[in-house]
Amino acid sequence: MNVSPSKENILKKIRKALTQSTPVPFPQSEGNNSVYQPATQDAEVEFAEQFTKLQGRFVFCMDKEELQAQLTGLILTHEWQKVYCREPQLLELAGPAVAARANTSDLASCDVSITGCEYLVARTGSIVMSAGQQSGRTTSVYAPVHICIAYTNQLVYDVREALQGMKERYDKNLPSQITFATGPSRTADIEKTLVVGVHGAKEVYVFLVEQD
Repeated sequence: MNVSPSKENILKKIRKALTQSTPVPFPQSEGNNSVYQPATQDAEVEFAEQFTKLQGRFVFCMDKEELQAQLTGLILTHEWQKVYCREPQLLELAGPAVAARANTSDLASCDVSITGCEYLVARTGSIVMSAGQQSGRTTSVYAPVHICIAYTNQLVYDVREALQGMKERYDKNLPSQITFATGPSRTADIEKTLVVGVHGAKEVYVFLVEQD
């Protein structure tokens, strides 16, 4: 195959370029720094603002006793009879009134599910969950109402911090699924009409408990 001198000249330049590493011209643009403005208020306040903008329901609790009172009141008010929860420590935290309505065998017909989380992301109002939790992949998705119980020490400002925390926690055994749930499930695929609850919970509550 005959190669013209001009083409051969171009190929020589390409081969030479491939054998020599080129320094990154703008190293600060390669993901080393966040493109977002730093936090200007407490993470609790930022998360509450962003989460409620997304139609989430936020409840702050100073301690375990306040959590039990608030959670029991919510369940009694809505007359939820079937509470699905696979995490024994959360049921103990929620109190006897909630535990009395709990089961771990019938997710399909439950009124509400209760889970923990890996992290809460303040900047986006997102709940970070994973398959590494006792609740697994499905608990937060199939119930019509999802209640997440979290502590203030699980709050991070940005997604990067959450992912870094997951790497540190699980090392080389990252869960097979990591989910960022940002408010109730919603879609506008059909005639650009917003519909809530198509692919997940219609209502999402976060009970944030002050860590001792």
